[in-house]
Amino acid sequence: MTRALAPSFPGAVVRRVTRRDAVSGTNRRARLLLAYDAGDGPASVFVKREGSWPNRLALLALRALESEALLYCSGAPLPLEHPAAYAAAVDRRRLAVVVVLEDVTQRGAQPHAFERPLTPEQVASGCAGLARLHGAYWDRPRPRALDFVGPWRLGRPLAPISWASLRRALHLLRTSGHGDLLRPDLDAGSLERGFRRWATCAREGPQTLLHGDPHPGNAYALAGGATGFYDWQLVRSGSWVHDVGYFVVSSLAVADRQAHERELLAGYLAELARAGAPAPDPATAWDRYRQTPVFGLGTWLHTLSGGGFQPARTCLVAIERFAAAEADRAAGR
Repeated sequence: MTRALAPSFPGAVVRRVTRRDAVSGTNRRARLLLAYDAGDGPASVFVKREGSWPNRLALLALRALESEALLYCSGAPLPLEHPAAYAAAVDRRRLAVVVVLEDVTQRGAQPHAFERPLTPEQVASGCAGLARLHGAYWDRPRPRALDFVGPWRLGRPLAPISWASLRRALHLLRTSGHGDLLRPDLDAGSLERGFRRWATCAREGPQTLLHGDPHPGNAYALAGGATGFYDWQLVRSGSWVHDVGYFVVSSLAVADRQAHERELLAGYLAELARAGAPAPDPATAWDRYRQTPVFGLGTWLHTLSGGGFQPARTCLVAIERFAAAEADRAAGR
């Protein structure tokens, strides 16, 4: 830990590390309390390590095992609220990764929980941050250190696996009494085609750097009201609308999303223009935004099917929000 903190806190010598709040899921995560023999450093840090072997292999298939560590190692600017990175490393032979991050609770941050919807004001702050991130990389060559970042690739060879996973998810919904969350006409085939089609659409138009997974469980609120993002494992290149659609729909209660999504989109576009990017016109942006829920719906059905990545109750909340947005789109609302 002394070595990890040395670039940011020269002269700090860690005497004792005490583990707190350890969680094992997709990854292993813990807050570490630090005591020092010399110098000054943070009272605590947040550390992420690789998870179980099945989870490591799943993340490897998604090109998400190393991406967060490589992002922090790259030194690429991320012009939105996010935790400071103190150290990161990758051991490809053992499929092992580690990142040592700022514990944002030391700045009064409160992590969001998926089950508790964000307010429209919190979502507006997050959309403004995403606009600054997107504007910084809008349709321009990225630094060589970001060569590892690529688009989603959900090619046709993966379709049978995806279909089977979605079919299992639909079975789980029906047998657990939650089958009414989805429109009756949605089956595994139509969901899989929509899921894969959106991955193709996300590669169209101006490309930028995306957080890739900006749902409320990967966001936090500062005391002043700013919304920040952590967990950059799914950092990708693609269309701005992926991040915006995914964040807005996943973060708001259905009624709040229906009441505020147009103004939230307008706020994002205004901030994108201030960041120096040629913002799409509102009508085109709205049409693109309306296409996004099918990807989030497919993502969380896959998560429910896989088990072990997120609690079932979190998956159900996410599925409900994305399914309602997809139903609104289909109904022309």
